[in-house]
Amino acid sequence: MTALRIPIKTFSRDSRINNLLDNLLSRMEHYADNLENLVAERTADYLEEKRKCEELLYQLLPKSVASQLILGRSVIAETYDQVTIYFSDIVGFTSLSAESTPLQVVDLLNDLYTCFDSIIENFDVYKVETIGDAYMVVSGLPVRNGMNHAREIARMSLALRDTVMTFSIRHRPNEQLKLRIGMHSGPCVAGVVGLKMPRYCLFGDTVNTASRMESNGEALKIHVSPKTKEILDTFGTFDLLCRGEVTLKGKGKMTTYWLIGEKPLPQLENNNVQQVRTTVMSNNQIPAISTPRHSIYGQQQQSAQTQTSLVTSNGAPPALSPSHHRSNNTGSNSIQQQQQVNSESLPNHNVESGANAPLLLPVGSVP
Repeated sequence: MTALRIPIKTFSRDSRINNLLDNLLSRMEHYADNLENLVAERTADYLEEKRKCEELLYQLLPKSVASQLILGRSVIAETYDQVTIYFSDIVGFTSLSAESTPLQVVDLLNDLYTCFDSIIENFDVYKVETIGDAYMVVSGLPVRNGMNHAREIARMSLALRDTVMTFSIRHRPNEQLKLRIGMHSGPCVAGVVGLKMPRYCLFGDTVNTASRMESNGEALKIHVSPKTKEILDTFGTFDLLCRGEVTLKGKGKMTTYWLIGEKPLPQLENNNVQQVRTTVMSNNQIPAISTPRHSIYGQQQQSAQTQTSLVTSNGAPPALSPSHHRSNNTGSNSIQQQQQVNSESLPNHNVESGANAPLLLPVGSVP
């Protein structure tokens, strides 16, 4: 606008026209500034709404699938070799719904599944859908996690079961909510079905078997198929109890199991860790041991006698006391002198003891 104002002023010599043009240019500058601010605000609002829409879409579909739909690409169904599928429902939900108002039923399911949603965020799982009182979760897709899918579903099932035991129904606080859980592992196909309200659905026999495991289970128990049990045994931390043969609709007889809980670390490993810590502490900290003074004297006397015996065995004569050089006395005098030497060679325990105490040596040990 400033570059446009200078040439206009050169052509306009009338003061009235000059003032009119200045006023017009000022308004145009103000309008341009306001337009830029308005565009910036509208752009920020658009980006915020776009972010909200993407977050809502990410809650309905997996992020990898939603990103392809945002880019306008078609989502191709994908096959997964190993996943674990979880089903659960509320035991006696039909009678509970008949004795409650529709609003109370909605509040019950909303409270329960909001609690479930906050728990499953701590595990590597994906919530597929909720149909009435049924709750469906899968692990191992859309992101594969090796053989950890069974462990993630098992730990999640234990957490949900423990939560239901303390869950309180808002309009019936004195009643215990009973949840029935079933799980199965195997291959499946996942993809998006439909254009309006698209849903990420799972297909395959694994889905049917997992549903049968749930419908043939018991309240507040986790029903596990033999395939899932085989995978859980590889971890060595889950406690499973054999239920026996159960007849499943469309499957025949199948030996199933109850998931009781998860064991802590093996006790052997804890003992090894404790032994290593004890060994390290004993090597780093050696306690001071006080030795009595009389034991030191006894060791010194024994050492002196050992050295004397060694010299004698080599053929050198033993050291003689000064009394042997003065005179040759009889055998009785020698015995008396030997007794006197032995009495004098003993340490005197009545004298002071300590770091500055004099060291007492036998008489015959000094030449």
